Amino acid sequence: MEDYRSWGAGSAEWDFPVADEPCMDMPPMIGTDERRMHVRAYEHWVSLLDGRSYPAITDLDAAMLGEFGPYSTLLDFSISPRNPAITFLGRALREEGDLDGDLETIGDVPAGSLLSRLTDHYDEVLRNRAPVGFEAEFTNNRGEPTLYRGILMPYSSSGDTIDFVHGVINWKLAEETDLPADVVAAVTTAFAGPAQPLPEPEEGAIDWADFDAEEDETEVRIEALVQTARDHAAAAREGEERGRASLYRAIGLAYDIALAGDADPETITALIDGAGIAAQARAPMTPIVKLVFGADYDAKRVTEYAAVLTHARRLCLGAGMVEAWLSQFDGGIKGVVTAERLERRPALKTDKAGLVRQRLRDAAPVATVSIDAAGGDFVLLVARREGNGTLAVMAPAPASDALVDRVLRSIEG
Repeated sequence: MEDYRSWGAGSAEWDFPVADEPCMDMPPMIGTDERRMHVRAYEHWVSLLDGRSYPAITDLDAAMLGEFGPYSTLLDFSISPRNPAITFLGRALREEGDLDGDLETIGDVPAGSLLSRLTDHYDEVLRNRAPVGFEAEFTNNRGEPTLYRGILMPYSSSGDTIDFVHGVINWKLAEETDLPADVVAAVTTAFAGPAQPLPEPEEGAIDWADFDAEEDETEVRIEALVQTARDHAAAAREGEERGRASLYRAIGLAYDIALAGDADPETITALIDGAGIAAQARAPMTPIVKLVFGADYDAKRVTEYAAVLTHARRLCLGAGMVEAWLSQFDGGIKGVVTAERLERRPALKTDKAGLVRQRLRDAAPVATVSIDAAGGDFVLLVARREGNGTLAVMAPAPASDALVDRVLRSIEG
């Protein structure tokens, strides 16, 4: 089981409210390694789409996963949608949960293990037919507070139905991030960024030491962020090469402004109202983009940049991460917009009848009878219950394909 061999058997409202987004509230001190693995796993999934609704399960090559392997699991829904099989479980996940024996289905996953946190979200993938990112804190089965971040991504063997879900999860013990109280307080705000050395300040960067922390510190920081973002937005128009870097910087700062606004909604609302920008309940990132680039900025670009911010939020990116993420994303802004458009498609129902048909084709029969019956490969039979408890088959029941599918959907996995 410790290998991958079984794996191969137009709308302007792409932006949407925080309440609708799949990621959980960000725990206080998740690190850059955990964030980056989560994002790289998603980017790998996107690279396999090739214009399809879902990547083919046969394209999920272990040699290409590298760092993800030990932190991965693969769920197979083709046998039982209600209790999918675990066809792969990475070494690191096994060790974290002290999982010595083989786990055949998610029903075998111990409740206190980190793996149970990952598998708790698989129904969201089926419902949204899109990847789902999440992160939170829990106490593991050894009583240790643990911060974790994960993502579940759908795959298909047919191209139409989700029958595999690949999960990647990373974690660290909370005690590994034992920081001074003032640092902990700082990183639990909306400006919480990865715990790493700060880069050398670039020209025009904000020196937070210039501000008096005793007087409306958060408000001053948001206003300073807005002004710096506007400066980069203006610089983006000056030249193609420098303009691209400035544009990505401006978009990254716009995302940081949105995060800051979560912590101080009064200040961000006042800034938006003061700029004469209308709030949009179904598109909260749009006013942020207009605040940075101008209320009269090109509407198409506003929509695209808002889609970028929405996609970053979907991935639960932290402050200061969007600029580098966007510059490395295949296709840049257009690539992110395409990925977000795919995420926002209406959800489709899982073809449960098709999954049951697939399972029953290989299942051992309970009994066989010789009887003429018209129809497809599955038919309905009428039986009479005898006094001794046996069933006497009387005749095939005339039934449409729709009725047969309805009966198949009622069969438990």
